[in-house]
Amino acid sequence: MEGREDDKKGGAAAPGSSAPGTRFKNLVSREYYSHKKKVHSVAWNCIGTKLASGSIDHTARVWSIDPHGHSKVKDIELKGHSDSVDQLCWDPRHPDTVATAAADKSIRLWDARSGKCQVVELSGENINITYKHDGTHIAVGNKEDELTIVDVRKLKPVHKQKFPYEINEIAWNKTGDLFFITTGLGFVEVVNYPSLDVVCKLNAHTAGCYCIAMDPLDRYFAVGSADSLVSLWNVKELLCIKTFTKLEWPVRTVSFNHTGEFIAYASEDPFIDIANIQTGRSIHQIPCKAAMNSVEWNPKYNLLAYAGDDKNKYQTDDGVFRIFGFEST
Repeated sequence: MEGREDDKKGGAAAPGSSAPGTRFKNLVSREYYSHKKKVHSVAWNCIGTKLASGSIDHTARVWSIDPHGHSKVKDIELKGHSDSVDQLCWDPRHPDTVATAAADKSIRLWDARSGKCQVVELSGENINITYKHDGTHIAVGNKEDELTIVDVRKLKPVHKQKFPYEINEIAWNKTGDLFFITTGLGFVEVVNYPSLDVVCKLNAHTAGCYCIAMDPLDRYFAVGSADSLVSLWNVKELLCIKTFTKLEWPVRTVSFNHTGEFIAYASEDPFIDIANIQTGRSIHQIPCKAAMNSVEWNPKYNLLAYAGDDKNKYQTDDGVFRIFGFEST
């Protein structure tokens, strides 16, 4: 389905730009429709040519996106889940393999070319999923605060752990020897991998930690919290080095751009904030009409996909996501 230009102004990479915000000044967002209900998750493949979207309409879709916005957009529907697709992620090594986590107690590994999938049945309503950077394992979190590690090569769970407190988004560092678990108690639990021995509990925020993102250069990770702040941490020293403070509502989603220069984060505020990592300053804001569920930068270009609780003119869920960073035409 062809993307439609929105009237939101924003920006992507303009080579030779001087001030950090200038590259985001005159660009636009485009809208993409096909889902019947709201989109919960968006994610780019490892080479930045395809974007997957997961929806409460029980489907995921894969979109072939020209990063320069020239060619017609094509999408394929991934059908098989019997409940909401809450989060998805791509295999870091294979640009045509995408994993979906759904409330139907299963995860599915899809071939984005054929639409065929392999199914792994789990024990709870899945809400968070992430790949290890070597593509060998997937971690899944569910509504019952249970963490499951799945060996992708065997399509079998190799570890399961029930937590006595709320756990939210999860992530491996780039080398795969540390695993991070955000919690509803305001700390981030850091464990060694694969032993899963606890290294430390980082007292990150004064309220629940909801989301986490890893810097592609493996220098930092960022944590978004119900206290409306995003904290930036040094990966090696596990120390907080700054906070981003532009939002007033609980932070739902956070993402680093491909160069590690910028961070995007969003909540129920009427904008997505883009900040400079080094200065900590906000350099651009993308207006939005609803609470955001997912933001993710393209791994090769300054294109930011985002999706939220948009409603249509009939006040029912609008199955739309947007990509910000195209040249206006």
